Amino acid sequence: MQDARFERVLLRRPDLRTSFPRKFAARLRTQTVVRVDRRGKYLLIELSSGDTLVMHLGMSGSFNVEAGSSARAEADKHDHVVFEMSPSATITFNDPRRFGFMDLVTRKAMAGHATLSKLGPEPLSPDFDAAVLARACKGKKTSLKVALLDQRVVAGIGNIYASEALHRAGLSPRRKASTIATRGGAPLDSAVRLTAAIKAVLIDAIDCGGSYAADGGRFRVYEREGNHCLTKGCRGSIKRITQIGRSTFFCPVCQK
Repeated sequence: MQDARFERVLLRRPDLRTSFPRKFAARLRTQTVVRVDRRGKYLLIELSSGDTLVMHLGMSGSFNVEAGSSARAEADKHDHVVFEMSPSATITFNDPRRFGFMDLVTRKAMAGHATLSKLGPEPLSPDFDAAVLARACKGKKTSLKVALLDQRVVAGIGNIYASEALHRAGLSPRRKASTIATRGGAPLDSAVRLTAAIKAVLIDAIDCGGSYAADGGRFRVYEREGNHCLTKGCRGSIKRITQIGRSTFFCPVCQK
């Protein structure tokens, strides 16, 4: 997408999760993509104008990329935004549940962005290690699973991979987040194991092409309620509980 130019932007509704910014389509038109980046779960498209197009897929959003400069003749009812790009490509944003998000942020406003400025470290970056995770969890009374979903603790970990990482690390999703750190915030062995598990799970997911790749069998706990635990030597079976409205899958035998 880098160096591509926005020729036309079609908005098929006035909002997604929130309303589109004022003059959203007009501000994008004729701009060239300078850089494509990501922060946590947000896609960042730096433009020649100095603005940054900030996008979030929400729970059901996806992009469809097609050759040519015209939108599909028979548009899906959930095709809410169409970007016609040059040279010769159409990018359509489809979002059935409309939890997606798009904003245009000026260069000056990016540094103090209400959401982006509060995000924690990227989990695959050198800045994220056991010491960082332990400090973030120090004194937290919330559960370890809920802490991992807090984007201020670590950016970009979703519901699936939080469950998967906790299983690999042998840690219960219900234990207090503070239990992986000393009172002073130093990392315990559990923090070391969990940090390594987070990185391993995400790397495996990238290698597999994401959580919805054809080989869904790679999940160790997610959506495996009632099945036997895959940890070597464990005789437990996978349970499902609900935490902050989200399903958590875990083995009550080997995750302590």
